[in-house]
Formats: sequence, structure tokens, C-alpha cells
Amino acid sequence: MGNSFCDFLAWDSEFFGVRIARLKTRRLRPSDLEDARNWCQRERIACLYFLAQSGDSETIRLAEESGFCMTDQRITFARNLNGGTAPPGDPIRPSVESDIPALAAIARRSYRDSRFYFDPHFAKSRCDDLYAVWIEKSCAGWAQRVFVAEVEGEIAGYCSCHLTPADAGSIGLLAVAPAWGGRGLGSKLVTSALAYFDSHQATRVTVATQGRNVAAHRLYQGAGFVPDAVEIWYHKWFD
Repeated sequence: MGNSFCDFLAWDSEFFGVRIARLKTRRLRPSDLEDARNWCQRERIACLYFLAQSGDSETIRLAEESGFCMTDQRITFARNLNGGTAPPGDPIRPSVESDIPALAAIARRSYRDSRFYFDPHFAKSRCDDLYAVWIEKSCAGWAQRVFVAEVEGEIAGYCSCHLTPADAGSIGLLAVAPAWGGRGLGSKLVTSALAYFDSHQATRVTVATQGRNVAAHRLYQGAGFVPDAVEIWYHKWFD
């Protein structure tokens, strides 16, 4: 369901219990807004997501004048691969089904910088559930591989990996439990992901994180990633 400007998001709508859609464009013009507004009214949309090009001043002005609320700054990092990345070995291994409850528990408290938590229309507990479901689905096949850090018999962190047909890879979710921070596990999980992508002939890897997540910026830049794109997430709620 959708038109040339908006897509209805069935999964998000069912999960949050309100009708949610997303603007397809990254740049706004007045006619786009009118068409999107009319479609949202017909389809009884409660919330409209919009990922905007941060460098287009007219887009930012129109979004803010039209009642879109900024919820996040999305930073995409990228790096090239040329083969030869060695996996770090212990304590990193591929996930197994029995890991999922522990991974979900970490996910529930690891993404408080994300746009959903910064939108007061979404209950914090439901946002916790969102990331728990996300890592569960990743382990069940949505991601091609999920790596787990296991230390002293305890699940300490994870990283999900996605392959695309265009010889590229992307890191999806990455988290380390607070009790195991400061041990370099995040770096080892990233290295595991890079080695995995290398072994599947990927030539480029991307990862997106929040503008406010400085710790993630340092992690990825330390692994050779550089900033590649800056975009802004907006949410618009209709009365």
C-alpha cells in the first residue's frame, strides 16, 4: 500500500498499534507535502517517518514548518575492503538459537540513543521490545550472520551482518552489555564482521548510527570507517 510519495509500513503499524507510513523521498518540495498530507488523511496515518537530506535547506525548512519533529541525526560510516581481514577468534563466535534470550536482554537496554526513544509518542517499554524483536529476527535469518561475544560463559555482546547482491555488506545491530564494557569487545565484533564480509567477497561495508552516539563514532572510525552521509530523521504525528 502506498503512492508515489509514501509507503504504508505494515510491520511498524502492527507493532506500535498505530498506522505508520514513510515518505519515499529524501528531499521535500511544497507539492510533495500536499500530496503526502492528502494520502495520509485518506489512509488514516497517525505517524509519518521522513529521512531527510541534511544538506538541502529547503527540505529542512519545509519539514519543520510543516510540523515534522526531528528525532535523530543518522550518520552512515563506510569503508572499503580489499581482502585479508583476519577474524579475531575467541571470545567471538557465531550465534546459536540458545543465545537469543540473552541477546534480547542486552538489546532491551542498548539503544536509548535511537529515534524511537526520542519520540514521546512511543512508550519506552515498547521501544525496548522493538530491539529485542529485532535481534531475535536477525538470529532467525533476517541477518546472514550474527556474531556473539561470550566471556566466562556469559553472553557479553553481539553484531549482526547483512550481505547485499552488490558486493557490499552492512552492520545492522551491535551492542556490548554494560558489565563487559571497556574490554575491546566492540572492536572484536566489528573485526569479526569485516572478516565475514571479506570472506564473502564484499568490497564495501557500511554502518549507520545516531549522531548523538559518540562512542559508536569512535568505535567505527577506529576500525577504519569514515563518515559517508548525514541525514535527519523526522516524525510527523497527525491529530
